Amino acid sequence: MTQPKFEIVIIGAGVAGIASAYYLSQHYHRADIAIIDPLAPMSFTSAQSGENYRDWWPHQTMRDFINHSIDLMEQIACESGDVFTMTRRGYSLATRSCDIDDLLMQLNFERSDDDSIRFHSDSSSYQSPISADWRTAPAGVDVLSGSALIKHVFPSYSQDIQNIFHIRRAGDINSQQLGQYMLAKARASGVKLLQAKVQNIEFGDQFKIIISSQGDKQIVQAEQIINAAGPFIADISQLVGISLPVFNVLQQKIAFEDREKTIPRSMPFSIDIDNAELDWDQDEKELLLADEELSWLAKPIAGNIHCRPDGGDHGSWLKLGWAFNEQPRQAEWQPRLNDQYPEIVLRGAARLNPGLKTYYNGFPRAFHHYGGYYPMTDENWPLIGSTDVSGFYIVGALSGFGSMAACAAGELCAQWVTQSVLPEYAQDLSLGRYENETLMLELKELNRRGIL
Repeated sequence: MTQPKFEIVIIGAGVAGIASAYYLSQHYHRADIAIIDPLAPMSFTSAQSGENYRDWWPHQTMRDFINHSIDLMEQIACESGDVFTMTRRGYSLATRSCDIDDLLMQLNFERSDDDSIRFHSDSSSYQSPISADWRTAPAGVDVLSGSALIKHVFPSYSQDIQNIFHIRRAGDINSQQLGQYMLAKARASGVKLLQAKVQNIEFGDQFKIIISSQGDKQIVQAEQIINAAGPFIADISQLVGISLPVFNVLQQKIAFEDREKTIPRSMPFSIDIDNAELDWDQDEKELLLADEELSWLAKPIAGNIHCRPDGGDHGSWLKLGWAFNEQPRQAEWQPRLNDQYPEIVLRGAARLNPGLKTYYNGFPRAFHHYGGYYPMTDENWPLIGSTDVSGFYIVGALSGFGSMAACAAGELCAQWVTQSVLPEYAQDLSLGRYENETLMLELKELNRRGIL
């Protein structure tokens, strides 16, 4: 039987693999490419995306990387007629703390003389509207202080919020549409899509990839491989003898129709950064404390609960999430979700937006509980680039930021594969960073990893 041959095989049809194929085919004119995945494109981890983006990261390397990815998304938005509905209402980090200087340091913001960070304490000093238009929205950060101003700008927020850090170059996208647009462009240039599961990889002068589809096995040959297998990136790398410092954490979200109109459609992606103690009544709290497995629900939990309108100005849905799970888990094709999660995240989100308490007695019929894996490194940075096996490249460990990072990750992977000039951050985002003792010590000392 003839063995199909390709110059490049990409393992994984999630957003990172698709973006790699897009930049290889569109910018570097490499069309002899096959993408292999047992599932439909964008249907596993990429389908569980929060579909948000932000330029705030607690390290300059990640800020440069994600800022460039936002630049690339804007380019595609212009070229495509904004097919993926890019908006920019920002990220609002809310806290009940009055200690702004301490928070500025924790969040890695700095007081400065330029206009990148602006301070406001009354409504007359805060004129910028919260517009969805990414072309006109400001960059930088607005710091809003005082409950009166905050209630004026964000009317659904709790009265006890004292400070808001409004990150302006941030918003949401339809990541499925972005991925499908890039895939359509790549396929129009000749990129093939093979629905099959990778069973093994043999390598020498070329790679032989043993795949199976509906019980039939086949060998596909390739000169180069890009491992973009998402939560299975470490498993695929093991097939060529490479051990990656990557683990998976299952994170969940809920979405439902806000039938009671508790949240203004103009509210930005809003994150309660304070540690949270959920508001159970006394009887519920005592029952939880008496149960060894559930007692943690009656104690303070790390913050970063988030909520945002979903579906645009004329939509009616909300998305809620809380990435409090820190337990590594082996990835499964059918993730097992926590039945208690919807009530947990609802009670957590209601601390910032008390109107959500109206759903304590039950969610609307239009409701969705879903979850996906965060494949991540300890420092929560991606791994993109070459490996010790010649011709074998990786693009992954994109944690919860795959949608916002996909364009820059795909472009960077294409630059490695084509041996093009690399950006300054390339080495720091590759396996080579683990040989940089200074950088690794710096990352170890960071008090935040940008996990939201």
